[in-house]
Amino acid sequence: MNNPTHRPRRSCLYMPASNERALEKAQTLFADTIIFDLEDAVAPDAKEKARDNAGTALQSGNYGDRELVVRINAVDTPWFIEDLRQACLSKADAVLVPKVQTPEDIRKISEMMDELEASPATKFWAMIEMPLAILNIADIAEQSANSRLSAFVMGFNDLAKEMKAEQDRQLFTPAMAQTIMAARAYDLNVIDSVYNDFKDPDGLAVECEQARKYGFDGKSLIHPSQIEIANRTFAPSTNKIKEAKAIIAAFDDPVNHGKGVIVVDGKMTEILHLDQAKQTIAMADAIAALKG
Repeated sequence: MNNPTHRPRRSCLYMPASNERALEKAQTLFADTIIFDLEDAVAPDAKEKARDNAGTALQSGNYGDRELVVRINAVDTPWFIEDLRQACLSKADAVLVPKVQTPEDIRKISEMMDELEASPATKFWAMIEMPLAILNIADIAEQSANSRLSAFVMGFNDLAKEMKAEQDRQLFTPAMAQTIMAARAYDLNVIDSVYNDFKDPDGLAVECEQARKYGFDGKSLIHPSQIEIANRTFAPSTNKIKEAKAIIAAFDDPVNHGKGVIVVDGKMTEILHLDQAKQTIAMADAIAALKG
């Protein structure tokens, strides 16, 4: 599949693993990532069924090139260890762990995944949804050097609850900035929180655009109707691709060989812009490969 560095994660759709029809429908959806949810979307008496369904789905081979992630229950719940075991045995692309708070959480859970003989390809995604996680975010991100940690997923519903605050996206701006900077400092992906009103596409579009500008790689979603907006917003635009190709071509021109700064379409353009252009084209190519 695509280089993991450029793997699209524009749309990360939560699907309740207790709902077999939802899991079947997910096979036809154009989400980049399907998250089989064993946690918030599943009632306590359906946890074991959801776990079994997720394991069956993971091993079915029916999801094409979609990235498959399992959100398990938190460490302090009775379902955690078996959820983790089954996700590792079923060779999920990643295990999404809620309520992560400290660097020690990352180390312990990553070590548990090793002990369960998870495939080296199975990564650890961390939900960032607790106040202590925000305070520890740089130290948490640093653990990626010696663990399976590869992505952060924001969870503002739980963060608001823990803060005893109302749902106000402006309130979370500092947390978003800190998390994005920590993710970039340690080469992690970072996914924005869900937009709760799935009947409000205009509101979702505004939030996706803001998230893209802030630096998020994509958005977590709660309904299939949200996929198209997220995919469109987080994909490089036609103009951005055209601009990137022009920058690459200009630096490839022999007359510009060895230059650190050149002029492209009337703009001063540096090597850093060349690096960004190459990233844009790599992501566009990865998205095109998914469509193919």
